[in-house]
Amino acid sequence: MAGIVFAMPVEADAFAALVRETVEYTAAGLAFHEGVVIGRRVAWCVAGAGGEAAQRATRLLIDGHRPRVIVSAGFAGSLAPALARGAIVYPNRVITGAGGPPIEVAATGQGTSVPPLGSSAGSGDLTIVSVDQVVTTAAAKRELAAATGASLVDMETYAVATVAQSAGLACVSIRVISDDASQDLPKEIAALVQPQSGMRRLGAALGAIGRRPRAALDMWHLWEHAVVDGRTLAGAIGRLLERLSDSPSAAAQPGSSPDRP
Repeated sequence: MAGIVFAMPVEADAFAALVRETVEYTAAGLAFHEGVVIGRRVAWCVAGAGGEAAQRATRLLIDGHRPRVIVSAGFAGSLAPALARGAIVYPNRVITGAGGPPIEVAATGQGTSVPPLGSSAGSGDLTIVSVDQVVTTAAAKRELAAATGASLVDMETYAVATVAQSAGLACVSIRVISDDASQDLPKEIAALVQPQSGMRRLGAALGAIGRRPRAALDMWHLWEHAVVDGRTLAGAIGRLLERLSDSPSAAAQPGSSPDRP
């Protein structure tokens, strides 16, 4: 079984639509899902943005479902001009802006052998840096790239890989570039991705539009791109699952869940 950790619903929605025989469980206020896709049994959750949320969700996913490999899946910002918006990337190393030790991904632990992912826009030697806040300007991306040597940035991969490493599990990071190195994001986006309830997020969005009416159009364009990127991500996850070494019999067996005795 593969365990997949997403940060935001828009990252997970297209993948969830591919899964059959879905069952939902809850643990510590989070929803966890289990089902079958491409003949493989999977468990996944939407953790919320940021390292703390990702770390907590990954622990619960491992404890409740006993996956053989962990996948950190979602969007990332490009720090390298060669990585264009919409590209699928498979970083092989993750670092943190806070100074933690580098972690090799797609090879962490002994849980599952992860086959080569083949050629893609991002299948070379790529480092992803996980930070605490959304990097919203091209200038800040250039500074982060110069300081870290990373090619892309997110907020969750390091946390997920850390938990997987502690559990002795392989960890794969699959990211779709949501904004390229030259792109400035709407300044309001940082507040919208913070951990919060749906009502608070709606309130933040309405407040942003009230202060800057153009924000409505900017956020709509981001949403349109995110829906397309979610479909691209779902396809990439499906191709990874096809390569995993689970046997058909193992894939057909249900795992445990956070709320099962």
